[in-house]
Amino acid sequence: MAMLPLLAHDRPDAIVAYRGGEPISAAQFLADTRTLARRLPASTHILNACKDRYHFTVGLGASLLAGKCSVLPSTHTPEVIRHLRSFAPDVFCLSDDPQNSIDLPQLLYTPDATKAQLRSGAGWNVPQIHAERLAAYIFTSGSTGVPLPHRKTWGRLVSCVRAEVSRLTPLQRTPCAIVGTVPPQHMYGFESTVLLPLQSGSALSAERPFYPADIAEMLERLRAPRVLFSTPVHLRALLASDIRLPKLELIVSATAMLSANIAREVEQRFGCELLEIYGSTETGQIATRRTATEVRWRLWPDVRLQVSDSGAAAYGGHVGQPTPLADVVEITDPQHFLLHGRTADLVNIAGKRNSVSYLNHQLNAIPGVLDGAFFVREDTDESIAGSGRLAAVVVAPGLTASAITQALRERIDPVFLPRPLLLVEQLPRNETGKLPQHTLREIAAEAAVAQPHLFV
Repeated sequence: MAMLPLLAHDRPDAIVAYRGGEPISAAQFLADTRTLARRLPASTHILNACKDRYHFTVGLGASLLAGKCSVLPSTHTPEVIRHLRSFAPDVFCLSDDPQNSIDLPQLLYTPDATKAQLRSGAGWNVPQIHAERLAAYIFTSGSTGVPLPHRKTWGRLVSCVRAEVSRLTPLQRTPCAIVGTVPPQHMYGFESTVLLPLQSGSALSAERPFYPADIAEMLERLRAPRVLFSTPVHLRALLASDIRLPKLELIVSATAMLSANIAREVEQRFGCELLEIYGSTETGQIATRRTATEVRWRLWPDVRLQVSDSGAAAYGGHVGQPTPLADVVEITDPQHFLLHGRTADLVNIAGKRNSVSYLNHQLNAIPGVLDGAFFVREDTDESIAGSGRLAAVVVAPGLTASAITQALRERIDPVFLPRPLLLVEQLPRNETGKLPQHTLREIAAEAAVAQPHLFV
Protein backbone atom coordinates (compact mmCIF):
# COMPACT_ATOMS: atom_id res chain seq x y z
CA MET A 1 0.00 0.00 0.00
CA ALA A 2 1.35 3.45 -0.97
CA MET A 3 2.56 5.67 1.85
CA LEU A 4 2.50 9.46 1.64
CA PRO A 5 4.20 11.95 3.99
CA LEU A 6 2.29 14.13 6.41
CA LEU A 7 4.34 17.09 5.20
CA ALA A 8 6.83 17.83 2.43
CA HIS A 9 9.23 19.91 4.53
CA ASP A 10 12.62 18.21 4.34
CA ARG A 11 14.40 19.51 7.42
CA PRO A 12 13.45 20.21 11.04
CA ASP A 13 14.04 23.98 10.85
CA ALA A 14 11.86 24.45 7.76
CA ILE A 15 8.96 26.85 8.42
CA VAL A 16 5.53 25.21 8.53
CA ALA A 17 3.49 28.12 9.87
CA TYR A 18 3.47 31.68 11.16
CA ARG A 19 1.54 33.09 14.08
CA GLY A 20 1.69 36.84 14.58
CA GLY A 21 4.54 36.88 12.10
CA GLU A 22 6.64 34.47 14.18
CA PRO A 23 7.76 31.27 12.41
CA ILE A 24 6.91 27.77 13.62
CA SER A 25 9.32 25.03 12.54
CA ALA A 26 8.52 21.63 11.11
CA ALA A 27 10.09 20.03 14.19
CA GLN A 28 7.78 22.06 16.43
CA PHE A 29 4.77 21.12 14.33
CA LEU A 30 5.56 17.40 14.56
CA ALA A 31 6.15 17.66 18.31
CA ASP A 32 2.80 19.44 18.76
CA THR A 33 1.06 16.89 16.52
CA ARG A 34 2.45 13.87 18.38
CA THR A 35 1.66 15.42 21.77
CA LEU A 36 -1.96 16.07 20.79
CA ALA A 37 -2.31 12.59 19.24
CA ARG A 38 -1.57 11.09 22.66
CA ARG A 39 -4.33 13.20 24.23
CA LEU A 40 -7.10 12.27 21.80
CA PRO A 41 -10.02 10.22 23.17
CA ALA A 42 -10.59 6.64 22.07
CA SER A 43 -13.47 7.51 19.71
CA THR A 44 -12.96 7.43 15.95
CA HIS A 45 -14.48 10.72 14.71
CA ILE A 46 -13.27 14.24 15.46
CA LEU A 47 -15.14 17.48 14.74
CA ASN A 48 -12.17 19.84 14.35
CA ALA A 49 -13.61 23.24 15.28
CA CYS A 50 -10.29 25.01 15.96
CA LYS A 51 -10.42 28.60 14.72
CA ASP A 52 -6.64 29.05 14.69
CA ARG A 53 -5.43 27.54 11.41
CA TYR A 54 -2.26 26.15 12.99
CA HIS A 55 -4.25 24.51 15.80
CA PHE A 56 -6.59 23.05 13.16
CA THR A 57 -3.63 21.67 11.21
CA VAL A 58 -2.10 20.13 14.33
CA GLY A 59 -5.51 18.58 15.03
CA LEU A 60 -5.65 17.13 11.51
CA GLY A 61 -2.14 15.69 11.82
CA ALA A 62 -2.88 14.25 15.27
CA SER A 63 -6.06 12.57 14.01
CA LEU A 64 -4.14 10.98 11.13
CA LEU A 65 -1.40 9.71 13.45
CA ALA A 66 -4.00 8.31 15.86
CA GLY A 67 -6.01 6.60 13.12
CA LYS A 68 -9.01 8.88 13.51
CA CYS A 69 -11.23 10.63 10.97
CA SER A 70 -11.97 14.37 10.87
CA VAL A 71 -15.60 15.28 10.25
CA LEU A 72 -16.03 18.76 8.82
CA PRO A 73 -19.61 20.02 8.40
CA SER A 74 -20.10 23.34 6.63
CA THR A 75 -21.73 24.87 9.71
CA HIS A 76 -22.26 24.06 13.39
CA THR A 77 -25.93 24.88 13.89
CA PRO A 78 -27.81 22.71 16.42
CA GLU A 79 -29.64 21.03 13.52
CA VAL A 80 -26.37 20.06 11.80
CA ILE A 81 -24.84 18.81 15.05
CA ARG A 82 -27.91 16.60 15.62
CA HIS A 83 -27.42 15.05 12.18
CA LEU A 84 -23.71 14.69 12.86
CA ARG A 85 -24.36 12.75 16.09
CA SER A 86 -26.59 10.39 14.10
CA PHE A 87 -23.88 9.90 11.47
CA ALA A 88 -21.03 9.41 13.96
CA PRO A 89 -22.36 8.72 17.48
CA ASP A 90 -18.85 8.66 18.96
CA VAL A 91 -17.86 12.08 17.58
CA PHE A 92 -16.17 14.56 19.90
CA CYS A 93 -15.25 18.21 19.33
CA LEU A 94 -11.68 19.49 19.29
CA SER A 95 -11.74 23.24 19.91
CA ASP A 96 -9.34 25.99 20.90
CA ASP A 97 -12.15 28.11 22.34
CA PRO A 98 -12.83 27.58 26.09
CA GLN A 99 -16.31 29.05 25.54
CA ASN A 100 -17.17 26.74 22.64
CA SER A 101 -20.89 25.90 22.82
CA ILE A 102 -21.12 23.01 20.32
CA ASP A 103 -23.23 20.31 21.94
CA LEU A 104 -20.67 17.50 21.79
CA PRO A 105 -18.08 16.02 24.19
CA GLN A 106 -15.22 18.51 24.20
CA LEU A 107 -11.44 18.34 24.06
CA LEU A 108 -9.80 21.73 24.50
CA TYR A 109 -6.69 22.36 22.42
CA THR A 110 -4.00 23.69 24.76
CA PRO A 111 -0.48 24.59 23.61
CA ASP A 112 1.87 22.11 25.27
CA ALA A 113 5.37 22.91 26.40
CA THR A 114 7.07 20.89 23.66
CA LYS A 115 9.79 23.39 22.75
CA ALA A 116 11.92 22.23 25.66
CA GLN A 117 11.79 18.72 24.23
CA LEU A 118 13.19 19.85 20.89
CA ARG A 119 16.82 19.56 20.06
CA SER A 120 18.46 20.52 16.83
CA GLY A 121 17.15 17.86 14.48
CA ALA A 122 16.83 15.24 17.22
CA GLY A 123 14.31 12.56 16.32
CA TRP A 124 13.52 14.11 12.94
CA ASN A 125 11.18 11.67 11.24
CA VAL A 126 8.27 12.70 9.03
CA PRO A 127 5.26 10.38 9.55
CA GLN A 128 4.03 8.42 6.54
CA ILE A 129 0.27 7.95 6.09
CA HIS A 130 -1.39 5.16 4.11
CA ALA A 131 -2.88 6.57 0.90
CA GLU A 132 -6.12 4.67 1.53
CA ARG A 133 -6.46 5.99 5.09
CA LEU A 134 -9.82 7.70 5.55
CA ALA A 135 -8.74 11.23 6.47
CA ALA A 136 -12.00 13.18 6.54
CA TYR A 137 -15.70 13.37 5.84
CA ILE A 138 -16.55 16.76 4.36
CA PHE A 139 -20.25 17.63 4.62
CA THR A 140 -22.62 19.63 2.47
CA SER A 141 -26.36 20.15 2.85
CA GLY A 142 -28.74 18.50 0.40
CA SER A 143 -32.16 19.68 -0.63
CA THR A 144 -33.73 17.28 1.89
CA GLY A 145 -32.05 19.14 4.72
CA VAL A 146 -29.82 16.19 5.68
CA PRO A 147 -26.06 16.96 5.67
CA LEU A 148 -24.38 14.77 3.08
CA PRO A 149 -20.93 13.31 3.89
CA HIS A 150 -18.22 13.02 1.25
CA ARG A 151 -15.46 10.54 1.94
CA LYS A 152 -11.88 11.81 1.50
CA THR A 153 -8.87 9.51 1.71
CA TRP A 154 -5.40 10.84 2.41
CA GLY A 155 -4.17 9.75 -1.02
CA ARG A 156 -6.91 11.56 -2.92
CA LEU A 157 -6.46 14.74 -0.87
CA VAL A 158 -2.71 14.73 -1.45
CA SER A 159 -3.15 14.02 -5.16
CA CYS A 160 -5.52 16.98 -5.47
CA VAL A 161 -3.27 19.54 -3.81
CA ARG A 162 -0.15 18.29 -5.60
CA ALA A 163 -2.00 18.95 -8.85
CA GLU A 164 -2.85 22.39 -7.48
CA VAL A 165 0.85 23.08 -6.86
CA SER A 166 1.51 22.27 -10.53
CA ARG A 167 -0.71 25.24 -11.47
CA LEU A 168 0.66 27.73 -8.94
CA THR A 169 4.00 28.72 -10.43
CA PRO A 170 5.40 30.62 -7.41
CA LEU A 171 5.06 27.52 -5.20
CA GLN A 172 7.02 25.46 -7.73
CA ARG A 173 9.98 27.84 -7.45
CA THR A 174 10.25 28.20 -3.68
CA PRO A 175 8.25 27.79 -0.46
CA CYS A 176 5.80 30.66 0.09
CA ALA A 177 3.98 32.19 3.03
CA ILE A 178 0.27 31.51 2.55
CA VAL A 179 -2.50 33.70 3.94
CA GLY A 180 -6.14 32.61 3.70
CA THR A 181 -9.32 34.59 4.31
CA VAL A 182 -11.41 31.40 4.38
CA PRO A 183 -11.76 29.05 7.38
CA PRO A 184 -9.85 25.75 7.36
CA GLN A 185 -13.08 23.76 7.73
CA HIS A 186 -14.31 24.96 4.32
CA MET A 187 -13.28 22.65 1.43
CA TYR A 188 -11.38 25.42 -0.37
CA GLY A 189 -9.73 26.54 2.86
CA PHE A 190 -8.98 22.94 3.84
CA GLU A 191 -7.26 22.15 0.55
CA SER A 192 -5.49 25.45 -0.17
CA THR A 193 -4.58 26.86 3.25
CA VAL A 194 -3.92 23.63 5.19
CA LEU A 195 -3.08 20.72 2.89
CA LEU A 196 -1.34 22.79 0.21
CA PRO A 197 1.24 24.30 2.60
CA LEU A 198 1.91 20.87 4.10
CA GLN A 199 2.42 19.23 0.72
CA SER A 200 4.39 22.03 -0.96
CA GLY A 201 6.88 22.82 1.78
CA SER A 202 5.25 26.24 2.25
CA ALA A 203 4.08 27.95 5.44
CA LEU A 204 0.50 28.67 6.47
CA SER A 205 -0.65 31.66 8.47
CA ALA A 206 -2.46 30.75 11.70
CA GLU A 207 -4.70 33.80 11.55
CA ARG A 208 -7.75 34.32 9.35
CA PRO A 209 -7.82 38.05 8.47
CA PHE A 210 -11.21 39.36 7.41
CA TYR A 211 -11.12 43.14 6.88
CA PRO A 212 -8.80 44.79 4.30
CA ALA A 213 -6.61 46.38 6.99
CA ASP A 214 -6.25 43.00 8.73
CA ILE A 215 -5.26 41.29 5.46
CA ALA A 216 -2.63 43.95 4.75
CA GLU A 217 -1.23 43.78 8.29
CA MET A 218 -1.04 40.00 8.23
CA LEU A 219 0.79 39.97 4.90
CA GLU A 220 3.25 42.62 6.11
CA ARG A 221 4.26 40.38 9.01
CA LEU A 222 5.21 37.48 6.77
CA ARG A 223 8.41 36.83 4.91
CA ALA A 224 8.31 37.06 1.13
CA PRO A 225 7.34 35.40 -1.14
CA ARG A 226 3.66 35.62 -0.23
CA VAL A 227 0.46 34.15 -1.74
CA LEU A 228 -3.08 35.23 -0.81
CA PHE A 229 -5.99 32.75 -1.01
CA SER A 230 -9.25 34.66 -0.88
CA THR A 231 -12.81 35.01 -2.20
CA PRO A 232 -14.68 37.46 -4.45
CA VAL A 233 -16.27 39.09 -1.40
CA HIS A 234 -12.91 39.84 0.22
CA LEU A 235 -11.33 40.92 -3.06
CA ARG A 236 -14.11 43.40 -3.73
CA ALA A 237 -13.64 44.80 -0.22
CA LEU A 238 -9.91 45.21 -0.86
CA LEU A 239 -10.59 47.05 -4.12
CA ALA A 240 -13.11 49.33 -2.41
CA SER A 241 -10.58 50.31 0.25
CA ASP A 242 -7.47 52.45 -0.09
CA ILE A 243 -5.36 49.70 1.48
CA ARG A 244 -1.99 48.95 -0.07
CA LEU A 245 -0.73 45.36 0.08
CA PRO A 246 2.90 44.28 0.26
CA LYS A 247 4.37 42.53 -2.77
CA LEU A 248 2.47 39.35 -3.62
CA GLU A 249 3.53 36.54 -5.93
CA LEU A 250 -0.03 35.43 -6.61
CA ILE A 251 -3.67 35.89 -5.58
CA VAL A 252 -6.05 32.91 -5.76
CA SER A 253 -9.84 33.16 -5.64
CA ALA A 254 -12.59 30.55 -5.24
CA THR A 255 -16.04 29.85 -3.73
CA ALA A 256 -17.92 31.93 -6.34
CA MET A 257 -17.41 33.01 -9.93
CA LEU A 258 -15.30 36.12 -10.40
CA SER A 259 -15.93 38.58 -13.22
CA ALA A 260 -13.16 39.33 -15.71
CA ASN A 261 -13.41 43.06 -14.91
CA ILE A 262 -12.83 42.47 -11.20
CA ALA A 263 -9.95 40.08 -11.96
CA ARG A 264 -8.24 42.64 -14.21
CA GLU A 265 -8.68 45.35 -11.58
CA VAL A 266 -7.18 43.10 -8.89
CA GLU A 267 -4.16 42.31 -11.06
CA GLN A 268 -3.58 45.97 -11.92
CA ARG A 269 -4.05 47.20 -8.36
CA PHE A 270 -1.90 44.60 -6.58
CA GLY A 271 0.68 43.88 -9.27
CA CYS A 272 0.42 40.10 -9.59
CA GLU A 273 -1.58 37.44 -11.41
CA LEU A 274 -4.92 36.23 -10.12
CA LEU A 275 -5.92 32.61 -10.60
CA GLU A 276 -9.42 31.30 -10.02
CA ILE A 277 -10.07 27.75 -8.83
CA TYR A 278 -13.11 25.68 -9.71
CA GLY A 279 -14.23 22.74 -7.62
CA SER A 280 -16.77 21.48 -5.12
CA THR A 281 -16.97 19.58 -1.87
CA GLU A 282 -17.91 16.48 -3.85
CA THR A 283 -15.01 16.60 -6.31
CA GLY A 284 -12.41 18.77 -4.62
CA GLN A 285 -10.56 21.26 -6.82
CA ILE A 286 -10.45 20.27 -10.47
CA ALA A 287 -9.60 23.31 -12.62
CA THR A 288 -8.10 26.80 -12.80
CA ARG A 289 -8.12 29.80 -15.08
CA ARG A 290 -6.50 33.22 -15.17
CA THR A 291 -9.81 35.05 -15.19
CA ALA A 292 -8.43 38.38 -16.41
CA THR A 293 -7.36 36.82 -19.71
CA GLU A 294 -9.15 33.46 -20.01
CA VAL A 295 -12.77 32.37 -20.28
CA ARG A 296 -12.11 28.64 -20.38
CA TRP A 297 -11.18 26.51 -17.39
CA ARG A 298 -8.21 24.12 -17.53
CA LEU A 299 -8.65 20.77 -15.81
CA TRP A 300 -6.21 19.14 -13.41
CA PRO A 301 -3.87 16.86 -15.43
CA ASP A 302 -5.67 13.53 -14.80
CA VAL A 303 -9.24 14.81 -14.39
CA ARG A 304 -11.77 14.63 -17.22
CA LEU A 305 -15.39 15.65 -17.74
CA GLN A 306 -18.32 13.88 -19.32
CA VAL A 307 -21.68 15.38 -20.25
CA SER A 308 -24.91 13.41 -20.61
CA ASP A 309 -28.64 14.12 -20.52
CA SER A 310 -28.48 13.96 -16.73
CA GLY A 311 -25.78 16.64 -16.56
CA ALA A 312 -22.02 16.94 -16.25
CA ALA A 313 -19.70 14.79 -14.15
CA ALA A 314 -15.99 14.79 -13.34
CA TYR A 315 -13.88 11.62 -13.12
CA GLY A 316 -10.28 10.47 -13.02
CA GLY A 317 -7.31 11.57 -10.95
CA HIS A 318 -8.20 12.33 -7.34
CA VAL A 319 -11.93 12.37 -8.20
CA GLY A 320 -12.05 8.67 -9.05
CA GLN A 321 -15.53 7.58 -10.13
CA PRO A 322 -17.79 9.96 -12.12
CA THR A 323 -19.08 12.62 -9.72
CA PRO A 324 -21.94 14.96 -10.78
CA LEU A 325 -21.31 18.68 -11.03
CA ALA A 326 -23.86 21.31 -10.04
CA ASP A 327 -23.18 23.41 -13.13
CA VAL A 328 -23.99 23.47 -16.81
CA VAL A 329 -20.73 22.62 -18.56
CA GLU A 330 -19.60 22.93 -22.18
CA ILE A 331 -16.54 20.82 -22.99
CA THR A 332 -14.31 22.56 -25.56
CA ASP A 333 -11.53 19.93 -25.63
CA PRO A 334 -10.33 17.16 -23.28
CA GLN A 335 -8.50 19.65 -21.02
CA HIS A 336 -10.79 22.71 -21.16
CA PHE A 337 -14.42 23.64 -20.53
CA LEU A 338 -16.79 26.58 -20.13
CA LEU A 339 -19.26 27.14 -17.30
CA HIS A 340 -22.81 28.31 -17.99
CA GLY A 341 -24.31 28.60 -14.51
CA ARG A 342 -25.94 26.36 -11.93
CA THR A 343 -28.10 23.43 -12.90
CA ALA A 344 -30.77 24.00 -10.27
CA ASP A 345 -31.60 26.43 -7.49
CA LEU A 346 -28.29 26.43 -5.67
CA VAL A 347 -27.13 29.65 -4.05
CA ASN A 348 -23.57 30.43 -2.99
CA ILE A 349 -23.02 33.11 -0.36
CA ALA A 350 -19.73 33.88 1.41
CA GLY A 351 -18.26 30.65 0.13
CA LYS A 352 -21.10 28.45 1.41
CA ARG A 353 -23.51 26.64 -0.87
CA ASN A 354 -27.12 25.75 -0.25
CA SER A 355 -30.32 25.30 -2.18
CA VAL A 356 -33.42 27.47 -2.08
CA SER A 357 -35.58 24.37 -1.73
CA TYR A 358 -33.68 23.33 1.40
CA LEU A 359 -34.00 26.83 2.88
CA ASN A 360 -37.72 26.84 2.10
CA HIS A 361 -38.04 23.43 3.74
CA GLN A 362 -36.48 24.72 6.96
CA LEU A 363 -38.57 27.91 6.91
CA ASN A 364 -41.86 26.10 6.46
CA ALA A 365 -40.97 23.57 9.16
CA ILE A 366 -41.07 26.30 11.83
CA PRO A 367 -44.22 25.96 13.97
CA GLY A 368 -46.60 28.80 13.16
CA VAL A 369 -45.32 29.39 9.62
CA LEU A 370 -48.13 28.70 7.17
CA ASP A 371 -46.26 29.51 3.98
CA GLY A 372 -42.92 31.03 3.10
CA ALA A 373 -40.31 31.34 0.39
CA PHE A 374 -36.73 32.55 -0.03
CA PHE A 375 -35.50 34.48 -3.05
CA VAL A 376 -32.42 36.40 -4.18
CA ARG A 377 -32.88 40.13 -3.77
CA GLU A 378 -32.93 42.03 -7.04
CA ASP A 379 -31.34 45.16 -5.53
CA THR A 380 -27.95 43.52 -4.74
CA ASP A 381 -24.91 43.52 -6.97
CA GLU A 382 -24.88 40.30 -8.98
CA SER A 383 -21.80 41.14 -11.06
CA ILE A 384 -20.11 38.37 -9.12
CA ALA A 385 -22.04 35.13 -8.76
CA GLY A 386 -23.03 34.40 -5.21
CA SER A 387 -22.58 37.96 -3.96
CA GLY A 388 -26.28 38.76 -3.62
CA ARG A 389 -28.39 38.61 -0.47
CA LEU A 390 -31.38 36.44 0.27
CA ALA A 391 -34.76 37.70 1.36
CA ALA A 392 -37.90 35.82 2.37
CA VAL A 393 -41.64 36.40 2.32
CA VAL A 394 -43.57 34.59 5.07
CA VAL A 395 -47.16 33.98 6.10
CA ALA A 396 -47.14 33.42 9.86
CA PRO A 397 -50.05 34.93 11.84
CA GLY A 398 -49.06 35.36 15.46
CA LEU A 399 -45.29 35.30 14.87
CA THR A 400 -42.91 38.23 14.58
CA ALA A 401 -40.13 38.52 12.03
CA SER A 402 -37.54 38.38 14.82
CA ALA A 403 -39.04 35.19 16.24
CA ILE A 404 -38.94 33.51 12.83
CA THR A 405 -35.36 34.67 12.28
CA GLN A 406 -34.33 33.25 15.64
CA ALA A 407 -35.94 29.92 14.76
CA LEU A 408 -34.07 29.91 11.45
CA ARG A 409 -30.77 30.42 13.29
CA GLU A 410 -31.33 27.00 14.85
CA ARG A 411 -31.76 25.43 11.42
CA ILE A 412 -29.53 27.13 8.85
CA ASP A 413 -26.15 28.83 8.61
CA PRO A 414 -26.35 32.57 9.48
CA VAL A 415 -25.06 33.62 6.03
CA PHE A 416 -28.36 32.39 4.55
CA LEU A 417 -30.63 34.28 6.96
CA PRO A 418 -33.05 36.45 4.97
CA ARG A 419 -32.43 40.20 4.97
CA PRO A 420 -35.18 41.24 5.18
CA LEU A 421 -37.83 38.76 6.26
CA LEU A 422 -41.17 40.21 5.22
CA LEU A 423 -44.49 39.19 6.79
CA VAL A 424 -47.50 39.10 4.44
CA GLU A 425 -51.09 37.83 4.61
CA GLN A 426 -50.60 35.42 1.70
CA LEU A 427 -48.09 34.51 -0.99
CA PRO A 428 -48.96 35.28 -4.62
CA ARG A 429 -49.06 31.71 -5.86
CA ASN A 430 -50.56 31.12 -9.30
CA GLU A 431 -53.30 28.72 -10.19
CA THR A 432 -50.91 25.77 -10.31
CA GLY A 433 -49.53 26.57 -6.86
CA LYS A 434 -46.21 27.88 -8.20
CA LEU A 435 -44.63 31.05 -6.93
CA PRO A 436 -43.09 33.21 -9.70
CA GLN A 437 -39.89 34.87 -8.52
CA HIS A 438 -40.82 38.22 -10.04
CA THR A 439 -43.87 38.46 -7.79
CA LEU A 440 -41.70 38.00 -4.71
CA ARG A 441 -39.35 40.72 -5.93
CA GLU A 442 -42.31 43.02 -6.51
CA ILE A 443 -43.30 42.56 -2.85
CA ALA A 444 -39.73 43.33 -1.85
CA ALA A 445 -39.62 46.43 -4.06
CA GLU A 446 -42.79 47.80 -2.47
CA ALA A 447 -41.45 47.08 1.02
CA ALA A 448 -38.17 48.81 0.17
CA VAL A 449 -40.08 52.01 -0.52
CA ALA A 450 -42.27 51.78 2.59
CA GLN A 451 -39.63 50.42 4.99
CA PRO A 452 -36.18 51.15 3.55
CA HIS A 453 -34.45 50.49 6.90
CA LEU A 454 -35.18 46.76 6.52
CA PHE A 455 -32.96 46.56 3.44
CA VAL A 456 -29.76 47.97 4.91
